[in-house]
Amino acid sequence: MMRFFKETKTKGSVNLIRQKPDLDKVDALIIPGGESTTISRTLVRSGLFETIRNRISDDTLAIMGTCAGCVLLAKTITDTTKERVTSLEAMDIEVQRNAFGRQKESFEHTLNFHGFSNPYTAVFIRAPVITKVGRDCEVLAKFDKKIVAARQHRFLALSFHPELTTDLRVHEYFLEMI
Repeated sequence: MMRFFKETKTKGSVNLIRQKPDLDKVDALIIPGGESTTISRTLVRSGLFETIRNRISDDTLAIMGTCAGCVLLAKTITDTTKERVTSLEAMDIEVQRNAFGRQKESFEHTLNFHGFSNPYTAVFIRAPVITKVGRDCEVLAKFDKKIVAARQHRFLALSFHPELTTDLRVHEYFLEMI
């Protein structure tokens, strides 16, 4: 995001969120990729989970979830038999973690992203897939008939990592949601 502000000369700042009071300073949150179980446990232990849920309820926070962040935005996670992931339930979507395989099956693929005039090259790493969307969700992109990007209100769920490309359109799209 910092690169986005510099390259586009957009006004804004990037804040690292470590404690509950840090969330008071932001209008939007990006939940990154990583391990959804670890991120979930960290959010719960730190008290950030409840604070984020309150901001979701109050409609005062836009959220973009990439990869593991997509999982955490989901109302339903289909494959949590071994590990417990506490979801924020911000979006009426069902997500399957690691749907495209393990890390060695990571890949790039060009997508038709709704609203973009040119295709978008997405990077998938142990990516989840959105298996179902509620009626208030808009499907933004698919790969091989699988949903890999969806929006509901001020929430954006992505199966891929837009931060790993030089294409800033997804970040720009998110900022327009704030």
